[in-house]
Formats: sequence, structure tokens, C-alpha cells
Amino acid sequence: MAAPIASADELHTQALRERYGERYRWLLLLSVMIGTMASIMSSTIVNVAIPAMSHHFSLGQERAQWVSSGFMVAMTVSMLTTPWLLARYGYRRTYSGAVALLLVGGVVGGFAQVYPLVLGARVAEGLAAGIVQPIPAIIILRAFAPHEQGRASGIFGMGVVLAPAIGPSIGGILVDLFGWRSIFFMVVPFCLASLWMAHRFVPTTAPGGVAANRGGAGLDWRGLLLGSVGTLCLLNGLVDLRGGSGLQAALLLLAALASLFLFIWWERRIAQRGGEALMNLHLFSYRQFAMGSIVAVIYGTALFGSTYLLPVYMQLALHISASHVGTILLPAGFVLAGTIAVVGRMADKQPTYWLVSIGLALLAASFALMVVLTLESALWQLALLAVLGRVGLGFILPSLNLGAMRPLSKALIPQGASSINFLRMLGGAAGVSLCGIVLEWRLAAHGDSLSNPVTSAARVAAFDEVFMLLAALCLLAMAAAWQLREAPDATNNKNPKDH
Repeated sequence: MAAPIASADELHTQALRERYGERYRWLLLLSVMIGTMASIMSSTIVNVAIPAMSHHFSLGQERAQWVSSGFMVAMTVSMLTTPWLLARYGYRRTYSGAVALLLVGGVVGGFAQVYPLVLGARVAEGLAAGIVQPIPAIIILRAFAPHEQGRASGIFGMGVVLAPAIGPSIGGILVDLFGWRSIFFMVVPFCLASLWMAHRFVPTTAPGGVAANRGGAGLDWRGLLLGSVGTLCLLNGLVDLRGGSGLQAALLLLAALASLFLFIWWERRIAQRGGEALMNLHLFSYRQFAMGSIVAVIYGTALFGSTYLLPVYMQLALHISASHVGTILLPAGFVLAGTIAVVGRMADKQPTYWLVSIGLALLAASFALMVVLTLESALWQLALLAVLGRVGLGFILPSLNLGAMRPLSKALIPQGASSINFLRMLGGAAGVSLCGIVLEWRLAAHGDSLSNPVTSAARVAAFDEVFMLLAALCLLAMAAAWQLREAPDATNNKNPKDH
């Protein structure tokens, strides 16, 4: 019997492996890591430029904030399209197209003369970032052997977290020297480097090493529409709870809940008909993935909520200058990068549920210990607690995806990566609003307001209560993290050459 003829895509992948040998998978990981760094940097660094941008375009706070929230909504929703894009266009076209869109968004936003064009550029960057970010997790689980996946996750995570750690500090310098437009141009060199490396090292195949199927099932547009509407209603409803109409907030949150039920119904219907659902709900029949998803939502809420809360706390409760805030948080960013590299290697040998649980415990401790700080506390104490929290994050980041997705069948890995990233980002977007809502509630209960220029012990107490809420959320996530334990007979069938 004649041997089956390999497709052009399969021959291309084999040629890449033969040309670069054992180091090929690391070059592939580096290629997607640079683009992911650019996407994460674009999501965080623009916050530094919002005041200057608001002044340039004469914007109110609400319109200016859409530069961040528009990006967040676009990124969250577009994550669900990554599996379909990979299956239809393959790794290289999907990844390179998304990075090119990020590059165009940066250039257009930097040169834009009107605010709507800036907002459109940010939405384009958000769409690109959402498509890019699930891809590295898929590659790690497919291109690396099980005993290398933790190390690969650690190296990738170490590089990626440096972007948000260093980005705002560099961004502040750029804004002072060259104005807010320079923030948009900062992603350009990263995008160009990533596109060059993608052309050399990223295979043309779809997940599984097979040829991309452009004649396959179409994108689940109805599911995408329901997911988009639900996400927009949820985020806007939470924003309205902070300062808008109570009735409007309630209607938006009810619409978000209705969209969720309709989304689940529609995805089940497509699956029953044999179609390609936007989110394969069969994922949640895997206990570890279901528990990992719960951890991802809560962890996202605590992480993004604290990222918003800590700078506000330091500036408005402790009266620390903005420049000192960056100085205090910068060492914690480097500690996070180092911790991820170490824990990544540990994840190849230690149970992931232990590592995630340790990380959540440390993160909870960093929040709970904030109550010991007073207006007279030394800055090193605050820096130490920030470091403790980042060590906790370093335990969680490389371990959570591995623990949740290792039990999945190969065909479900792209869906799993996009779904768990979507849930984490959705939790993060909600976490910022949640912290703002609870903070305003507790400030009012203590008879204070952030509009009051003078801080007090009562204000510090209000912030402490929000930090305790975040600590409680982390402890709640530990109960789900404990369920990431693998069954005694679980086996990992990942093929190191299958990507």
C-alpha cells in the first residue's frame, strides 16, 4: 500500500523542524511571545496617556475612559474567535494578521487628529490582542512535551509580565518627553520584530499539524453577537452602578444575564446539530477545566481589581505622589518575572493544584495584610506587600492554564485556551468596576468621599475593607483550585511534535 502523501502544510512544518532542530519549538515560542508582549503592553500603557489625551481632545472623563474600556471589550470578545481563525487560516496567517492589525492600530492611533479615529484604533488593537493572547497556550501544550510545558510556560510568562511591569514607567517618560502620541508608536518595533519571526518560524498549519480548511464551517456569528452584547451590557451595567441610573444599571445587568442564557442555549443547539460552536460547552464536562475556569474568573477579578485599587489607594489614601507609586510597584514587577521562571520549572514536577493554591494564599495574604498599614507606615512596608502579592501571582500564572487544560483532548485545546482567557478577562473587567462600587459604598459608610482633598484614617479603613473583599475572593478561589487535582489514572497524551 502506498504511503499517504503529505500536504504542503505538513511538509512545511517538517522542514522547519529539520532546519532548526531541537531549538525550533523555542524559536516558535519566542516568535509568539514578542507579539503577545506588544498586545499586553498596548492594553496597559495607554492609561498613562489618558490625562494628556483628554486635554488634547477636550474630553470628559467618561468619553476618555472609553479608550481603555473599548479596548477591553474588543479584546475580551475576540478571544472566542481564535479557534475558528486557526482552523480556517492556520497559525501563521491568523497570528501575523492579528499582529499586523495591532501595528496598524498603533500607527493610526498615533497619527489620528480626531478622537473617534483614536477610539477606532484602540478597538482594532483590542481585537488583535484578543486573537493573539490564547495562541501561546495552544502552542505550549502542542509543541512541548509534558515534562517541558511548565518550563516553557515560565519562560513565556517571565517575558510577558515584564511588559505591564515596565510599560507604564517607560510610558510616563515618553508622554513627558514626546507627548501622548508616542504611546501608540511604542508597539511598532515589537510588532515588526514579531512579524519577521512569524514569517520564519510560525507554521502555516492549523492546530493538530493539518492543513487549514478554508472551506470549513463558518464563524458562529450569532454566538459572537450574543457574547458581545452580554459583555457590553455587563460592563456598562457595572459602570452605571457606580454613578449612573440605578434603573438603567439593573436593566443592563438583566440584559447581560439574558444574553448569557441565550448564548448557552444557542451553543448547545449548534453542537447538537453538528456545527462549530463559538464556545464548545463540552469543555466544562472536564472537571479540572471547569474548576480552572472558576479560578480564572475569580483570579481575574482580584488581579485587575487590585491593579486599579493599589495606585488609587497609594495616591488618594496615603497621599503618595504618582512618581513614587511607580517606584514602589516596579520592583514587584521584576520579582513577578523571576517567580514565574522558577515556578514554571516547578510545574513540570509538582502538582499544579498545589502551586495555584499557594499562589492564591499568598495573594490573599498580601491583600489582608494591607489593614496593618496606616498613614504613618513606611514605604518599604507597602513595597513588601506588593512584592508578596506578585510572588503569589507568579505561582498562579504558569500553573493555572496547565492544570486546567492538560486533561483536554487535543482537538479541544484551542477552544480551551480561548475560553479560559475569555473568562479571565471578563472577570478582570468586572473586577475593576466591582472594586470601584464597593469602595464608593464603604467611603460613604465612613462619611468620606474621594473628592475630599484631605485623607483620613476613615478613608484608609474604607480601602482596607475592599482589600479584605479581594482576600476573601482569593480564598474562595482556593476551593476551586483544589479540584485541579488529576485523577489517579489520568494520562497525558500530548505529542511534542503536534502543533
